[in-house]
This record gives sequence, structure tokens and C-alpha cells, in this order.
Amino acid sequence: MITHSDITFALPRSTPEQQGIASAAILKLIEALDKQVHELHSLMLVRHGYVVTEAWWRPYGPTFPHQMYSVSKSFTSTAIGLAIEEGFFSVEDPILSFFSEESVTESGAGFAPVRVRHLLTMSTGQAIDTWTAMVDRRDGNWIKGFFEVPVTCEPGSHFVYNTGATYMLSAILQKATGLKLIDFLKPRLFDPLGIEGATWAETSQGIGAGGIGLSIRTEDIARFGQLYLQNGVWKGQQLIPASWIRVASTKQISNEGHPNPDWSQGYGYQFWMCRHGAFRGDGVFGQYCIVMPEQDAVLAITSGVDIFDMQLPLDLIWEILLPAMRGEALQEDGDGQTALLARLNTLSLPSPQGQRTSPIADRVAGRTFVCDPNPLQIETITPHFSDEGCTFVLKTPDGEETIATGFENWHRGATDLFRQDLLFDRTPIASIGAWVSDDSYAALICLYETPFYHRWTCHFAGDELVVEVGINVSMESMRPLLLTGRANL
Repeated sequence: MITHSDITFALPRSTPEQQGIASAAILKLIEALDKQVHELHSLMLVRHGYVVTEAWWRPYGPTFPHQMYSVSKSFTSTAIGLAIEEGFFSVEDPILSFFSEESVTESGAGFAPVRVRHLLTMSTGQAIDTWTAMVDRRDGNWIKGFFEVPVTCEPGSHFVYNTGATYMLSAILQKATGLKLIDFLKPRLFDPLGIEGATWAETSQGIGAGGIGLSIRTEDIARFGQLYLQNGVWKGQQLIPASWIRVASTKQISNEGHPNPDWSQGYGYQFWMCRHGAFRGDGVFGQYCIVMPEQDAVLAITSGVDIFDMQLPLDLIWEILLPAMRGEALQEDGDGQTALLARLNTLSLPSPQGQRTSPIADRVAGRTFVCDPNPLQIETITPHFSDEGCTFVLKTPDGEETIATGFENWHRGATDLFRQDLLFDRTPIASIGAWVSDDSYAALICLYETPFYHRWTCHFAGDELVVEVGINVSMESMRPLLLTGRANL
């Protein structure tokens, strides 16, 4: 539906009707997702190998990578399959054979039965996810952290979601091949698929994070899903063994009991099984690579969905999209295609609604407010207002930061104010703002290569400034932070 002249696409484009889907049905899905899900960042639907719909909610866009979180696991699994095909190791190799020096801990002996396949299926016999034990180690030795969580039941007997297990797969790959995860995948997967500019976070041990940390574009997700749909074949070349595709994308262990139905259909090799014969790579805050073999379709989604609402997009897809997929081409619907395209061109994150200026703008502009101690370590805030928006000059212990917000238009820049360990330091941002009342200015600061945005509402009262700082999604508390300051007279 949309073309972008500055990108070389690997996937051909088509109208929805040519691939057996009514544009009106896709419009209905987009409307439902936009209204009910908080919030989507991008969506790309591929049917019969053709992109039939692509959508970005501004300020997100087709050229920008997005953090994948646990969709990274599916790529790590793929690397393991390729390494096995090349003879570096097998799924039956004991993991202790790779980590003898790190595993000399009190619980190390209990890992003797644990095989590579147990890491792949999240069935190591450990009762909890090892992630916290790994990342909280002061010495940065995640491998030791993994082995310090004891095996308490027979490996392979039950499923426990374990991001640490995926990190261990990355470490095994690096030990066996001498290559970091991303370097191993580049010539074998990324280059043939046309995935450019992929990045993958590493630990202080110099090992790719494995379970998280991959950043790629939306179309890259779609290409990866399409490769799996095509049983590992891309442009006539067998990139991944079909035998690996089959075992990775089918149920290898049960995971019943989750309240969300698409999280209790079984687990493969770092892929979730879905209802309706589908399977998916899945990342927290709503990153999805959904492969639908029965419908010959792939759906790539990035978003900032609350961790408790991640079932909702899947429910809408099954309810609206699935019944609309026909086995034969439909008659072209010019009006329907026009309506769909028009709606796609309006998609945006909800920005502050208000006025360009305020009666107090001139009084507070250029004043420096000295802040009380706060988690963001902002020492002073100096706002500068104009008809184009507001520029905040922030002083921190690391120096000076500038965040510019546009009025009615997103202003792009970069900051390291919101750094997160392992995920990002300095990151691109797009910001927009407005006066929402005579004494309050609201700004939306979107970290558009991540699932996150921050909303600042600045309340001016005399010589005082109170800033409510909220975030759209988080694994921790969602309570707004109050940042207070007083004008430096």
C-alpha cells in the first residue's frame, strides 16, 4: 500500500485484494488496534509473500530499528540451528561441557543432565528464571549467575520461562564457533535477508545478550517470519535447514496453565505456539513475529503494550483478520484501498492537545529552576518557549542535555537522559508538546527505537516548577515521578 523511495525492499508489494483480503477488513483491524490497544508502533502484513499493509504510528517509521526484546530469542534459536547444521555441537551435548570452569559452584553438579535442547525449550529443571541472578551479579559474570540457580527437578519435565537459558545459548555459540551471535548470523542470515544495521546488546563478558537486545526494522521482522513460513528457503537458497524449522516451530514442551490462551499452546525452540496453527516470536511490550502457515501469512508488529494486555492484539487478529483471509483473489476495491490508505496516513501516538502559547510563557521562558534530588539526576531545568514549541535545557552530573519539543510536529533529537542498562545509552528521540492550560505545558518524549515514551507535564506556579514524569510501559512501577524545582533568583 505504501512505498518509500529511499528503501530497497526485499518483499514485493500488492493490494490486499490481490492476495485474498478485503481492504475493508484490514481497515477494521487497524481501527480496532488503534482504539483498543495502548499502543502500536508499526504493523506489516505479508500474504502469499507480498506486503499488503504496512503501518507506522508517528513518530515511528519504516527506516528506524526497534528493540525486539524477547523476539531476539527466536533469532538466537536460529543461530543455534545453523551452528548444529555446521557441526559445531548438537542439541544433546551437555551444557557443562562448554562451561566447566564457570560452573564450579555449589549447585554445579546438578547440571550434569542438562542438554542444549533443555535451554532451547526452557526446561532446564530450574524453578525460576535465572535472569535476575545473572544481571544482579556485581562481577558481571552472568554464566556463574546462571549456574547458581539450582536444578530442582528433572530437566525436560516442565517449562519455566527462562531468559537466562537463552543467554547461555549465545554463550555456547560463541565458545563453539569463536564468533559473537550477531557476527555469526550476519553472513548466514542477515545479509541474505537484506537485514542491514542490526545491533545486539552485549554483556560485560563480551557475549551477546541472546534473550533480549536485538534491534531491527519492522520489515526485517517480516522477512524473518517469511523465511520460516517458506521452510528456510529464501530466493531459492536453503538458508536454514527445513528440519530445524519444523522442530523449532512445533510444540516441544507443554506450558499449560497460563491465563492467556496464546501463552499456553506449547513452546518450541524459542518460539511460542499460537492458536489456529500459528507460531510466533514474542517480546515484552508487544513485539510480535506471527507466522500463520494455514493462511500463508506473516504479521510483524512493534508496540508499547502493557505487559498485562499482550493477549489483546492477538485476540483482535484472530477475531478480525483470520476470517477475512480468502483462498482466492478478490475483486479490486479502489474505494476500500483509498479509505485504508487515508487511515494509515493519520496514525500517530496520542500527542498533547492544547495551545501554541500561554499568558505566562514569556514570564517563565529562560528561567532556570533548581531541582530537588531526583532519579533522573536532573539538577536544573531551563525552558525556552517559542511559537515552534519548547526547548528544555537540562543540567545533569554528566553535562548539559537539550530536549526540543515541536508544536503539532515532532522534533527529532537524541538524549542519554533515559539510559537503560544493557539496552541503550544515548538514544534517538522525537518530541512534541503544547500548553494544556495557562500554567501547564505537556511534552511527549518518544524514544522511537524502543517501546518507550515519557510524558512530562510541567506546572508553573510563581517561582516553582513541578514536573509530573510518566512512562507508557514499564516492568517496574508505573507511578508518575514528581520532579520539583524553584527558580534560581
